[in-house]
Amino acid sequence: MRFQPGPGWGPGVDTELPWAPNASRDAMRLRAWVNRLVREFFHARNVLEVETPVLSRAGNTDPNIASFHLEFSGRTDGAPRTRWLRTSPEFALKRLLAAGIGDCYELGRVFRDGEAGGRHNPEFTMLEWYRVGWDHMRLLDETAELVRAALALVGREASLQVLTYRDLYRDLLGIDPFTAGEDALRAALGDMQIDPAGLARDDWLDLLMTHRLQPAFPADGLLAVIDYPASQCALAQVRGDGDGHPVAERFELYLGPVELANGYHELRDAAEQAARFARDGDVRRGRDASLPPTDTHLIAALESGLPACAGVALGVDRLLMAMLATPRIADVLAFDFPRA
Repeated sequence: MRFQPGPGWGPGVDTELPWAPNASRDAMRLRAWVNRLVREFFHARNVLEVETPVLSRAGNTDPNIASFHLEFSGRTDGAPRTRWLRTSPEFALKRLLAAGIGDCYELGRVFRDGEAGGRHNPEFTMLEWYRVGWDHMRLLDETAELVRAALALVGREASLQVLTYRDLYRDLLGIDPFTAGEDALRAALGDMQIDPAGLARDDWLDLLMTHRLQPAFPADGLLAVIDYPASQCALAQVRGDGDGHPVAERFELYLGPVELANGYHELRDAAEQAARFARDGDVRRGRDASLPPTDTHLIAALESGLPACAGVALGVDRLLMAMLATPRIADVLAFDFPRA
């Protein structure tokens, strides 16, 4: 099966008309093909499609993600009036896993405040799925298989390369991300001028990834980075790397310079998860950032028993951008934020 471009909108979208869509007809048809591919891919593997709430009583505590919230005016039966738009369906999907739903996925819209621009839109489409009994490396193979199936729709191929986080930084920048001091990390940015106020060690590592490493990734290659520093564990399990360094059992998958997916060998320890939420809160308070309520339902679900599993979130808009070789997210959205 291969996607065949049609007549589009004619010569192209008329951006002088404020009511007109951003994306061409072909781009919207391609999105529909990708959605169909996703559902057929998981149906063939007996992974159940589910839908979870977009509005929640709890938000994402990650210090690097900002959530939208609103006030509900109707009857609440004692529940909080403040509701948070989900930044991913992760917490709800894990509650389903703890309840015994088994392998599952959700394809839907998520929302992040403050993220608007050439490659970001405040609402976007995320595909997230979980595999019971799998680790992150097995899930990485399936993620790459899905991405390659999507690329085949437009007649493209991509081989997969896997590198550890440590090897990536050592090979391309000549520094060890586990041992280098902040001064060495700042120096590796070269002549880039960055205000250091409020930046911690992981922030410098992130800047090196986005500004020095990602732009150099092979355009037609899939690169998976694994074994992140434990300080970047998010919701992943942590183990030793054999050299005395704790590493997070997670991967990030890139197609060329575009980050597509982030996967974890999922943390199952409720006490450790609560401690990580508390550390997020400390960081947010230190930055004077708002702090959403902690998802106590997730903690309770972990206490009841989350099965051993791996999960991954994939940005569908990012995948479409890569498929169409465009750096503008607006080109794959019917209406972007300014036109919504």
